[in-house]
Amino acid sequence: MTSKIGWIALAGAFLFAGIEARHSVVFAQEQRSVTREIKRRVAPDYPELAKRMNLTGKVKVEVVITPAGQVTLTRAIGGHPVLVQAAERAIKEWKFASASETTTQVVEVVFAGTEVH
Repeated sequence: MTSKIGWIALAGAFLFAGIEARHSVVFAQEQRSVTREIKRRVAPDYPELAKRMNLTGKVKVEVVITPAGQVTLTRAIGGHPVLVQAAERAIKEWKFASASETTTQVVEVVFAGTEVH
């Protein structure tokens, strides 16, 4: 009986340690979400397939921005899949205003006919 209690306690300790380790990693990865001015915006290429389909719409992308204003990571959070890749490719070339820390921000690219905003 004592050995079962010991194993249960040991398993609980490992489980608790695993939960704590996951939480510490999550906290270490958090960035502040603020709105930084876009200093240089690169327009995406309008995908040929989207042109043939007369596809229009908005693509929303969450971006991680370094203190120097470079985009290091993009994650599409809305928009037609045909348009997403072109939007993300262009956004990675954008330059944002400098800040004191890494931040996240949601940006939007509008594909309207053959124009992109």
